[in-house]
Amino acid sequence: MFTSTVIILLASSLASAQPARSERAQPRPAAPALSASRAVMAGSMLSVSVTRPPESARLAIARSDDPAARAVVVMPLPAGGRVALPVPGMAGTYELRLTRDRAGAVEVLARQPLEAAPATATVSTLSRVGRGAPLPARAIGPNGEQDRVVLVRKDAPAEASGPAFFPAENVEATLEAPGEPGDYELRYVMHAPLAEHRILARVAVSVE
Repeated sequence: MFTSTVIILLASSLASAQPARSERAQPRPAAPALSASRAVMAGSMLSVSVTRPPESARLAIARSDDPAARAVVVMPLPAGGRVALPVPGMAGTYELRLTRDRAGAVEVLARQPLEAAPATATVSTLSRVGRGAPLPARAIGPNGEQDRVVLVRKDAPAEASGPAFFPAENVEATLEAPGEPGDYELRYVMHAPLAEHRILARVAVSVE
């Protein structure tokens, strides 16, 4: 009689303890995740979407062997978790990272590889144009937010200014030819991290 009573009490204790154990087991929160292309043209814009980002998170593009605190491009993550990052203008292997500051150090929360192919561009326009006349132009390239298509003297430096348009906004435009005759060039000039004022394409224009 004593033995059966002990067994009944023990079984009752185990049954009552079971729900308590399951209540203590809390599911781990899902980690942040990155969504972006893994192969792009150097100097282009990379569209990135982040799910479940923590507060004060940042996006970064770094070389794959860079420590957490070093990066080529860093940008705060806006509300909504979507942003366009400028890809470095130098071709190579990089890493897209989601980071935040924690305990005085940079913590990498998520990462994925990013391959940047060499940047290329094409420009087209009239080979001859009258002074002050309209000059239709077209250009296609990385279309970075600071890239420009500009008409300058043939011997002008890469950073020279002149009639221009931004291919990130429109790949076609009509420029006004200079009022002074001479030999000019229509250039696609890339301006990206690690590659500032790099001429990717050019075509000769004679202003008469």
